[in-house]
Amino acid sequence: MKSQVDESCSPPNGRHAGGLLLSILQLGQGFTRPHGGRWMVLFLIFIESQMACWAGNKGVVAAGHPLATEAGLNAMKRGGNAVDAAVAVGLTLGVVDGFNSGIGGGCFILIHTPRGECVAIDGREAAPMAAHRDMYLRDGEAVPELSQKGPLAVGVPGALAAFDVALKRYGRLDLKDLLLPAAQIAEHGFEINPTFYRRIASVVDDLKESKEIGRIFLTEEGKPFDIGQTFVQKDLAQFYRVIASRGIDYFYRGPIAEAFGNWMADIGGLITKQDMERYQPVFRNSVRIPYREFEVMGFPPPSSGGVHVAQILNILESYDIGSMDRMDAEWIHLVVEAMKLAFADRAYWLGDSDYADVPLGLTDPGYGEQLARRIRSDKAAAVPSHAMPPHAGKALFGSHTTHYSAADAEGWWVACTATVNTTLGAKVIVPGTGVVLNNEMDDFSAQPGKPNFFGLLGSEANSVQPGKRPLSSMSPTIVTRDGKPFLSLGAAGGPTIISQTLVHLLLMLDFGLDVDEALAHPRFHHQWKPDRIVMEKAWPTAVIESLRSKGHIVEVVSSLGAAQAVQYSFETKTFSGASDPRIDGEASSW
Repeated sequence: MKSQVDESCSPPNGRHAGGLLLSILQLGQGFTRPHGGRWMVLFLIFIESQMACWAGNKGVVAAGHPLATEAGLNAMKRGGNAVDAAVAVGLTLGVVDGFNSGIGGGCFILIHTPRGECVAIDGREAAPMAAHRDMYLRDGEAVPELSQKGPLAVGVPGALAAFDVALKRYGRLDLKDLLLPAAQIAEHGFEINPTFYRRIASVVDDLKESKEIGRIFLTEEGKPFDIGQTFVQKDLAQFYRVIASRGIDYFYRGPIAEAFGNWMADIGGLITKQDMERYQPVFRNSVRIPYREFEVMGFPPPSSGGVHVAQILNILESYDIGSMDRMDAEWIHLVVEAMKLAFADRAYWLGDSDYADVPLGLTDPGYGEQLARRIRSDKAAAVPSHAMPPHAGKALFGSHTTHYSAADAEGWWVACTATVNTTLGAKVIVPGTGVVLNNEMDDFSAQPGKPNFFGLLGSEANSVQPGKRPLSSMSPTIVTRDGKPFLSLGAAGGPTIISQTLVHLLLMLDFGLDVDEALAHPRFHHQWKPDRIVMEKAWPTAVIESLRSKGHIVEVVSSLGAAQAVQYSFETKTFSGASDPRIDGEASSW
């Protein structure tokens, strides 16, 4: 689908590279004419202006769909800042990328203000008040389907409340100004891209079990809509317009909340009108650590991402990563060993810090140094033997969830990761709204000590409790140098969100890659259990064999996750961004 995003400022490898080359050639003809020096000056001025346009000096947005990127830039052009842009992106992704995120799910928003504050807005879904520790047990054993599909899998949605409070505290535009353009896309439809088709095709059988969601996402024949077809969502368009007119109270405290509660009661769910009414986004203190000459800021619990990205960086601070060959097994081995140590801590310690005692010492540099001493450079560390978790043989590390980043010339920076958890969440839709509901309850430890859908283990710290928020791997991250932000990034893909964010940081901060180079670079992942490295097939065979010679078990997959990032160059004073080449996203600046 052709995007309309700021076409006059397309990158050199974008839609207008041919037109730019023609212009250069036309200007170049003047070099052979009299007064060629004057033409040379004009030529250089032209090139400089085009380079500024490519990079952009006013703002930048990177998102998982071109229409979402367009919505973010349009918000800035209407007088909004990067916060407005990020909310516009989130609302639009709920239309064009609804299998990953939307107002039926949750989000973590990390904002760096021009005053130097770093604000973490927790819009994570919450367990209903009727939820309890053993709600997914039957005859003493967890039944995974109950927390992954259907009404019991749904947590109280938090994304819309988080978007609203972010706008009211830090934005300039009204929520309705950002909802209505998204509603128009939902009403008139958008062209289905390969990513959309693949994701819907992967859950067809589940969608057929629910009349409402099947009616919207499948054809009358019960098949996915084809690539290139126009996908229309009339119910969602109307619902967006109602919220734009009446505000979010209509969703959380008004008729929709009541209808939602009644519908849940009818189908065996636990969420009530009172659960919707009591939901509030939470302002939290960001995780902040020094790394080399930078400061890295991440999201605190119930995110595990901020804690463990920081923890792994603390471990790796002892090593001169940047002096190593980034296409060699040496640094990969060190990072993998650090990942194993961090994910082992995750399984035991991490949960919603409002309910569980999460030790602050996990991000202490001294603890990182202590863990670093356990790493052998020549050999994989022994891992205690456990039964292989369910799903261990499946490809679980796709682009579930979504991340988007935005920044502007005034100094507003945003990193936001949003989700409905797995593809189309719980596979249910509130009738008449078009809103896909999350299955975020699966991110709790349904049975402490047993793995969830992604094979992640959890303890009592992440057990189900009323009102509690489930642990997440989402890792929105902002990096500063000398107190000035220059990088915003994050990723999608279950537990690989942590490893992607970490590896991209290393590629940029240690190896000096730009955002587009870092996001295109081959990835790897280790989450302690199962004890294996998952590596993209783009890695050379020699690297994989070298890791195996150190005692690692390596599984090769086609791709891992999806990421977005934006950066600022202090030298050129311009913004640039990158959307993962593995998906159909886009980054653009102006």
